Amino acid sequence: MFEVRIHGRGGQGVVTAAEMLSVAAFLEGRHAQAFPSFGSERMGAPVVAFCRITDKEIRLREPVMEPDAILIQDPTLLHQVDVFAGLKQAGYVLLNTNRSFEALGLSDFISGRPAERLCTIAATEISLKHIGRPIPNVPLIAGFAALSGLIRLESVHKAIGEKFSGNVADGNIAAASEAYNLIKAGMAEEAQHA
Repeated sequence: MFEVRIHGRGGQGVVTAAEMLSVAAFLEGRHAQAFPSFGSERMGAPVVAFCRITDKEIRLREPVMEPDAILIQDPTLLHQVDVFAGLKQAGYVLLNTNRSFEALGLSDFISGRPAERLCTIAATEISLKHIGRPIPNVPLIAGFAALSGLIRLESVHKAIGEKFSGNVADGNIAAASEAYNLIKAGMAEEAQHA
């Protein structure tokens, strides 16, 4: 079972991100589960959502405590919430920022972890460019698809089409494609320098 934890703030589409990730996996014939963990949060308060993906029926219902991947929609949470709690040593991290892990003061955290599984992307800027709103969830899901190889970009596009329509769907599909291609290009460049 592959478990993902998504951190963000109320209004950033954290719950929608988990739902679309699970829909994308379901469209590929897998079992998937998505659910949030929040109380009476207001806009801007920290929010967490979870997604599980597997080839077998999922019976678990508890929060993801030891994720295989963490998506962080808001870098201001880095110094407010222990977003990395329980992350497996070889886990994936995708962080919405245009700064490096080192520039964010995370050198100690990334030490000893597989560099090819740690990535940053300016997801908010991508969403502003394509949909005109600072909602980083779709670029992060597509970036995660590129980084992990767990789901295909086409499945992310289909999940977007099930959630949105018209210009909103078109903009989100464009944002997803740009994020996916940026991550893939970055991975190819890193592989050349390795």
